[in-house]
Amino acid sequence: MPDPRVPTGNVTGVPQVPGRAVGGAGRRTTGPVTLMDVARRAGVSLATASRALNGGERRVREDLRERVIAAAAELDYAVNTQAQAVARGRSNVVGLLVHDIADPYFSSIAAGVMRAADEHGLIVTLSTTMRQPEREAGYVASLRGQRARAVILAGSRVDDPGLAERLQRELAAFEATGGRIAVIGQNRLPADTVLVENRATARELAVALAGLGHRRFAVLAGPKRLITAGDRVRGFTEGLADAGIDLGPDDVVHGDFTRDGGYETMHALLARGFDATCVFAVNDVMAVGAMAALREHGVRLPEEMAVAGFDDIATLRDVTPALTTVRIPLEEIGAAALSLVAQPRAERPRLRRVPGEVVLRESTARIG
Repeated sequence: MPDPRVPTGNVTGVPQVPGRAVGGAGRRTTGPVTLMDVARRAGVSLATASRALNGGERRVREDLRERVIAAAAELDYAVNTQAQAVARGRSNVVGLLVHDIADPYFSSIAAGVMRAADEHGLIVTLSTTMRQPEREAGYVASLRGQRARAVILAGSRVDDPGLAERLQRELAAFEATGGRIAVIGQNRLPADTVLVENRATARELAVALAGLGHRRFAVLAGPKRLITAGDRVRGFTEGLADAGIDLGPDDVVHGDFTRDGGYETMHALLARGFDATCVFAVNDVMAVGAMAALREHGVRLPEEMAVAGFDDIATLRDVTPALTTVRIPLEEIGAAALSLVAQPRAERPRLRRVPGEVVLRESTARIG
């Protein structure tokens, strides 16, 4: 007869942890499975089990490696990624740092990075500065401490020498430990770079809009210290000059690089009055915000005001009227950056130039 003092079955209020075999037949215990448990089940040393699962310079015989993998599967053992990083000197993690994950520009780039990472057997961790570029250096330092394989910086640089110097120091320290770096944006850091031709394509857009008959423009220019925004404004101004059109200082207004930034800046323009027939916003989300503000003021699009953006965000292609913009292959850009960090380091930083393509749609009908 069983001892009544020993409970059987499940005891109310006491969670039951599945047992695990850890050596001799019939002997079971509870708690997380350790690498030592796997080594005992496979009949190998702890060092051999570690090399088989975590990698390292010393190779393990194939039959032993298969025994260790089988034992790990039987025991439902989760590999210790920190141990892997120590054994290999580097993890299989790529840190992707963006300015704003809510911005579809960055989520499109992230999709391309993750697709390419999967092909290379790498894992992507995503961090955002929340549009505070001073956070970048801290994130790079954290990734260095985690022995990340690589870091990809996606987004515009800012015109701030102090921040640039601090970031360069952290990137140099990251590379000194064997990490790889790629930058998406401007060619201003000593690292492999995927360069978007913002200035050249904004110039082409301006020429195309002038070709539709527009002669008076307003520009929603984004933040003053954001280099991407500045490049697009300069290119657009140069394109208008090519068409014999001058853009006055009052025609360029600055605001946040967001949908709300475009909305608020457009409201400010409407409140003070302006005589443009076409508004160029330096990215698509600002353009969508501007369109919302124009509708609130009863301005018909495009009959009374034309609007153009930049980036050709896929999720914004269904806005009405369809938005004239510059198409940037964002997913391909992300994949290109991942490909750079997955390759062996070159003697000199590599540069991949990505041109844009002007796409004229219904938001900028021909006038005159």
